[in-house]
Amino acid sequence: MIAVQGVDGRVVAVLGLGRSGLSAARALRAGGATPVCWDDNPAAREAAGAEGFALRDLTGAGAFDDVASLIVSPGIPHLYPEPNPVIAAAWEAGVPVDNDIGLFFRSFAGAGFDRFDSPPRVIAVTGSNGKSTTAALIHHLLQVAGRDSELAGNIGRGVLDIDMPGDGGAVVLELSSYQTDLARALTPDIAVFTNLSPDHLDRHGGMGGYFAAKRRLFAEGGPDRAVIGVDEIEGQYLANQMSEGPGDDRVIRVSAARKLSGPGWQVFARKGFLAEWRKGRQVAAIDLRAIKGLPGAHNHQNACAAYAVLRCMGVAPRLIEQGLHSFGGLPHRSQLIAEANGVHFVNDSKATNVDSALKALLAFDRIRWICGGLEKEGGLAGLKPGLPHVAKAYVIGREAAGFAMQLSGVEAETCTTMARAVEAAVAEAQPGEVVLLAPAAASFDQYDNFEKRGEDFIACVKAALGQ
Repeated sequence: MIAVQGVDGRVVAVLGLGRSGLSAARALRAGGATPVCWDDNPAAREAAGAEGFALRDLTGAGAFDDVASLIVSPGIPHLYPEPNPVIAAAWEAGVPVDNDIGLFFRSFAGAGFDRFDSPPRVIAVTGSNGKSTTAALIHHLLQVAGRDSELAGNIGRGVLDIDMPGDGGAVVLELSSYQTDLARALTPDIAVFTNLSPDHLDRHGGMGGYFAAKRRLFAEGGPDRAVIGVDEIEGQYLANQMSEGPGDDRVIRVSAARKLSGPGWQVFARKGFLAEWRKGRQVAAIDLRAIKGLPGAHNHQNACAAYAVLRCMGVAPRLIEQGLHSFGGLPHRSQLIAEANGVHFVNDSKATNVDSALKALLAFDRIRWICGGLEKEGGLAGLKPGLPHVAKAYVIGREAAGFAMQLSGVEAETCTTMARAVEAAVAEAQPGEVVLLAPAAASFDQYDNFEKRGEDFIACVKAALGQ
């Protein structure tokens, strides 16, 4: 655990008692604070009470009279579409609002760094798509290289739950826009921006607010190294803002769409090959085509970003290549779950928006595509470049018929349920094809989350294959 620094003797309110909220409460208590906790969910309050935390209805009059700060869980809106009433009350009372990410960055360097010869570094990854895979891949590659590594944030453990890494190690954080938007301290040693596509626009008041939340990771003092995907204009802008000149190798530009040039530091993938260039010369190359855990151009971008981070950590290219080959991928993200009769079955339930689903479609040549769910803003027009790869779509979800009507030029069957979609796809798939779950939609019309949807897909595939 990372005990929170600078809170000894203070009363700190905690709103939201899920994983991050309870983790923050424990770390605050370890730092000498008195947490007072609240959640609208009675079961969450009961769990906090069972750990000995004081409960206080933060919606009541005078709730903030003795409170030094308010710590908010990431799922609670603090600005758009409107502030949570508790947050608004904290503002009115002049109480600073923060989250567990801000507490972590305030506390990490004060947690006994004097004992290290080579203090551990913090690597923070954000972006719209690929950040989970990139963070997990960095963590895996560090372990293969013999470096002590902790994985936390929006993936793995809560940021304050981790153990302090050893000499020369690292903490790898995956950070969502919800987390970066509110944190009062964001000071990673290495910051990664994968890409940007429309998502969570209601929470951030539009695309500009969404990008601004991501940019904050690079704003406060600036990281020592910035690894930035430049396949969208936002990434190009951010890389330019961070750079002091053409040869500034504190900024490493990453692309999976084109060859990058110039005197700076670039890592890019073309036709399945990763290349590292520095000062106008190629210094390393890796063939990504045979790496099963990283299929498709979108995963090649993830590989480029992770490679760049490991190079910043001083790891040799051949050791990185070894780690790439042993990476098994993450559940629900381009996850190969079965092979039968020449047909591959891939679970990409995490493809909850159009951009991530498009990348999944472009990763394979001929697809039996299971899609649908709770459609997000913007419609499905962005899927058009990937539709020539689709042999047939099998649409699930409560609004499956309306979703299917938007897939112009693609044969689409309205299946509604996962079981029916998988059964039909398995019956019709031919050798060499891929049965792909890449919904391009949220899961909440039928499932609690994308993990439950992916688990249902896996169960239905195993049942259909008699496994």
